[in-house]
Amino acid sequence: MLSEIVGMIDRFGVFLITSHVRLDGDALGSELALYHMLTSMGKEALIYNQDESPGNYRFLPGSDTIVHRLPALERYEVVFILDCSEMERLGEEALKIASMKRIINIDHHVSNGNFGTISLIDPLSSSTAELLYKLVHMMNVEITKDMATNLYAAILTDTGGFRYRNTTRETLVAAGHLIERGADPQWISENIYESNPPSKVRLLTKVLETLAFELDRRVGYMIVTRKSLEDAGALQEHTEGFVDIPRSIQGVEVSILFNELSENHFKLSLRSKGRVNVERVARMFGGGGHINAAACNMDGDIDTVKYRILSALKGLLLDQ
Repeated sequence: MLSEIVGMIDRFGVFLITSHVRLDGDALGSELALYHMLTSMGKEALIYNQDESPGNYRFLPGSDTIVHRLPALERYEVVFILDCSEMERLGEEALKIASMKRIINIDHHVSNGNFGTISLIDPLSSSTAELLYKLVHMMNVEITKDMATNLYAAILTDTGGFRYRNTTRETLVAAGHLIERGADPQWISENIYESNPPSKVRLLTKVLETLAFELDRRVGYMIVTRKSLEDAGALQEHTEGFVDIPRSIQGVEVSILFNELSENHFKLSLRSKGRVNVERVARMFGGGGHINAAACNMDGDIDTVKYRILSALKGLLLDQ
């Protein structure tokens, strides 16, 4: 599949790059690395995202080139859709983008539907960025400092700082090579993890008050309400990383973050330890992801939503 993508890049000259709503480090780092690769080859490339980039990723080289209004698509010969398991996750312009003649889908989510003209899907890859790292090597393109920084940041965040199961020998070899090419681990980590605005810390203090446990303390969860966001003066992007807090507690196997997006509508982020497959549960409610990290959306009041997800998790944990 990589060779087919190489052929498409060689054949065409004008590319659109995009990813899912509610951007994360893998999505942004992958987009920007691909952008730098294409432009270094003399190609024309543009990154379109529906959502603004979260503040802690705006240091990434090239992030100021991203546009948030979809341009006229007629002149774009190929669109790369990165780190996006389904077309609907592109946002309000998904149908327009789906109508493009040539779509290259690169992703590592097991729930990806293999849409597009060419699909490179590898659930065993640590990140979409690791797949792009392989693409860059196959094309024999020199990895610049900007490319290395973006790829390293993407791999770092999707492996949880190289802590998750998806961290392999190949992942660490790639990270080491990216450091050789100019990625600065300390500077990247400080920008991503140690540049939180006071509003995020205020929000966390409110959300920690909701910390609770279920199923013999094997499940821990927290709740983010719209009111807590408003009271803290925080944004949705400031909830990143909150779901990992209950999982860090001894005895907790599954962590849930209930995030109220609108009245009676919640996004549920799920994390797990070991072999507890939360992707299977997320898929029951129309979501997906990875074995130890998944998400879904659910309608209902908070009590109804909690009951539905905890009932599903009870069956899952009984199977362990």
